[in-house]
Amino acid sequence: MSASPAAVPMTAVAHGSRDPRAAATVAELLGAVRDRRPDVPVHASFLDHAPPAPDRVLDGLARNGADEAVVLPLLLTAAYHSKTDIPGVLNRVRGRHPRLRLRTAGTLGPHPLLLDALERRLSDAGVEPGDPDNAVVLVSAGSSDPSANATIARLAREWRPRGWRDVVPAYASATGPKPAEAVAALLDAGAPRVAVACYFLAPGYFADKVRKESLAAGASVVSPVLGAAPEIAELVLLRYEEALETTRAATAV
Repeated sequence: MSASPAAVPMTAVAHGSRDPRAAATVAELLGAVRDRRPDVPVHASFLDHAPPAPDRVLDGLARNGADEAVVLPLLLTAAYHSKTDIPGVLNRVRGRHPRLRLRTAGTLGPHPLLLDALERRLSDAGVEPGDPDNAVVLVSAGSSDPSANATIARLAREWRPRGWRDVVPAYASATGPKPAEAVAALLDAGAPRVAVACYFLAPGYFADKVRKESLAAGASVVSPVLGAAPEIAELVLLRYEEALETTRAATAV
């Protein structure tokens, strides 16, 4: 007998980092998810640098009698990890446990809730949302996948009409402009103040590097990472429900 949809376990898959703050932030976020939906078994996993691996979590669910699970990427854009690494995990697990039905949720971004979370973090740093005297640099990690970088550029365009003087994208690696370059360009163009919004889920090397270089370039503030912002916890559950709805719709056909 299949479990009810509310009881389908969620295996959240984060990037992973050697920085212990990253795993602690993921734990805090998933704790907020559990607080909202205590009926949903929620499990953390990491693709790199930190245990447990998603394979291990899913193997354990299968051994303990689960007949389905939602695999949910804690990733802010669709790129290599969501397009290659996670499908590889699912293929391996399906080979070992053919009776375990695996439902893959979408990546967290893009979604309007992320703009709300970004504004919350800027507000935490003392920047009034939509302040017309503030230009914003939206900084992501950057990717070798052009479509992922294009998603950040589109998010910046969608954010601009919320009242900011301007919103421009920047990337910590792989492509440009770099955050310091974007900050300097906005100041040169006459922006009274430039705030840097970190499009990172958890702290680590990139977030630290962006903060240091952006402040050195003249940014007035750099926001904290998104972490366990309420909007992120809400978005995790939205992606979980979307994955289940897709399953229900397919079953009903």
